[in-house]
Amino acid sequence: MQKVSYLFSSLRLLGIVLAISLSSCGPHKGTTHQPAKVKALKSHVKHIIVIYEENWSFDGLFGDFPGANNLSLAGKYPQVDSIGQKLTSAHQPYSDNYSWPPVVDTNFNGVNLPAAPYDLLKYIRYPSVETGDLCHLFYNEQLQIDGGKMDKFIAYSNNPGLTMSYINLHNGLRLKDTSEWKLARQFTLCDNFFHSAFGGSFLNHQWLVAAASPVWKNAPQSYISTPDSHDPSMRDKNVSPDGYVVNTSFTVNGPHPSKPDSMLVPNQFAKTIGDLLIDGGISWAWYSGGWDIANSAEGGDSVFKSKFQYHHQPLAYYNRFSKDSVANRKKYLKDANRFLEDLSSDTLPSVCFIKPFGTENEHPGYADLWTGMLYADTLVDSIMNSRYWDETVVIIVSDENGGRWDHVGPPKIDKWGPGTRIPALIISPFAKKGFIDHTQYETVSILKFIETRFDLKSLTNRDARANDLLNAFDFK
Repeated sequence: MQKVSYLFSSLRLLGIVLAISLSSCGPHKGTTHQPAKVKALKSHVKHIIVIYEENWSFDGLFGDFPGANNLSLAGKYPQVDSIGQKLTSAHQPYSDNYSWPPVVDTNFNGVNLPAAPYDLLKYIRYPSVETGDLCHLFYNEQLQIDGGKMDKFIAYSNNPGLTMSYINLHNGLRLKDTSEWKLARQFTLCDNFFHSAFGGSFLNHQWLVAAASPVWKNAPQSYISTPDSHDPSMRDKNVSPDGYVVNTSFTVNGPHPSKPDSMLVPNQFAKTIGDLLIDGGISWAWYSGGWDIANSAEGGDSVFKSKFQYHHQPLAYYNRFSKDSVANRKKYLKDANRFLEDLSSDTLPSVCFIKPFGTENEHPGYADLWTGMLYADTLVDSIMNSRYWDETVVIIVSDENGGRWDHVGPPKIDKWGPGTRIPALIISPFAKKGFIDHTQYETVSILKFIETRFDLKSLTNRDARANDLLNAFDFK
């Protein structure tokens, strides 16, 4: 019996390794499906709801999830410094790594942390405690990934003691029975899903709606990155040398922090998923926490402004939803409070994007994991208890890894990414139950799925070639 068990485990490990190796060998052509499965999708699914969370790698949240490509399969991934010398320890984490000098996180009590994965809950006993943030920038993440070796996350982090941490499922007993963990046991967990663009939330929100990076050809010189510089502080600024916006920047259309127009991203004219849905006659909305207050005359008080994330409102950057497109902006860009109203009043659009408010989006540094998971849990429970549940797909996904390490090197597609692996859940009456989907996906796979369901054209080559999530479904 022991030999059989060992053989089964070995074959399972070999299968996962082969699947991931084969799926990570370069640009992918997208999944092809029998017409019957696409027909079933169109027949059964009337609503797609995307809950777009913040800043966790797959290993960070699901590093010990049974059956997944998790830390037990990681082997040894030694972290090295910038010149390739092996590291044996990491700094004590900072609770505030953006002040100078950085503020040390006293929860760790001077512990000498290993340069290896460790359980965050040994130090932060309750996930309702906020931790510090970590840098997650366009060029910086490429240095951390190091060609797929995933060995320079400590070397190129501004919070190196935190980057190797993960949440231990078995220590986090409260978390185990709520939100993402509970739903992962019940429905489909994707363990080979990557954020589409290197870097942070700004750029990956843009890729979620446009499958491309915004352009800013005449950006201020002080905003332009110099990625060949030996000075790390010069490496990652707002705009790439060839005129693409790659790091956090705010739109001239607002809402935005008080800045002159010359320091704001100009109105964008590329097509978005919003354009495709409008032109296809499909109802949809982007629901954002705090949207109404942010767009009010006062724009909220100082506490609100510190929590509302202006760069998490990607459609506001585009001409069809600009400050001059008042009707479209009012119809399609809504406050998150409207989602539950639309759900209960039988006016739910066919496609919904939900962006939680800062305190509810799971982002380290200004939000705690527990509050964010409870918010997602409330949304999913409300959907399950609505008349829409029997015809709905819910996708919960992180926008990017937030600077946290993951042991799986991303596939190499183009100069934009993908970046590090992130957690993604497919929740639906039609999702495979208790299933772990090893198919290679990325952020724009969500676009491909929407396009497949509603017979829409692709926005760019990236969403055209992405796999479309259908492997997660069984329409029997």
